[in-house]
Amino acid sequence: MIKISHNVWLADSELEFSAVRSQGAGGQNVNKVSSAIHLRFDIKASSLPEFYKIRLLELKDKRITKDGVIVIKAQEFREQVLNRNSALERLVELIKSVTVVQRKRIATKPTKGSQKRRLEGKSKRSQVKSLRGKVDY
Repeated sequence: MIKISHNVWLADSELEFSAVRSQGAGGQNVNKVSSAIHLRFDIKASSLPEFYKIRLLELKDKRITKDGVIVIKAQEFREQVLNRNSALERLVELIKSVTVVQRKRIATKPTKGSQKRRLEGKSKRSQVKSLRGKVDY
């Protein structure tokens, strides 16, 4: 069981792990050992509450397929167990990210003083540029 929050848990049976070969340089062992991990998690078939499912499916994330399956590839470490833990941490982090609701930004007006300073700065700059022009006798 993987804990997401106080009352939300994921069963191990909902996660599908497969070992694959890592990319990149690795020496003599690279063609023999499958140390990278592909973690697949089906959002629609999971036991997550509807709120989580809807928010996850609305995410514009390249790790979520059109079918609603999260695919995470972990190949950071040379050991399969560490990559497995890394993939799990990233999945939990992704699921927790949808619970945070962003507050709507309230537009504020600039103060009178800041408006005055801005206009004074613009007029000074304008004067400097006009003085740089050709001199007419």
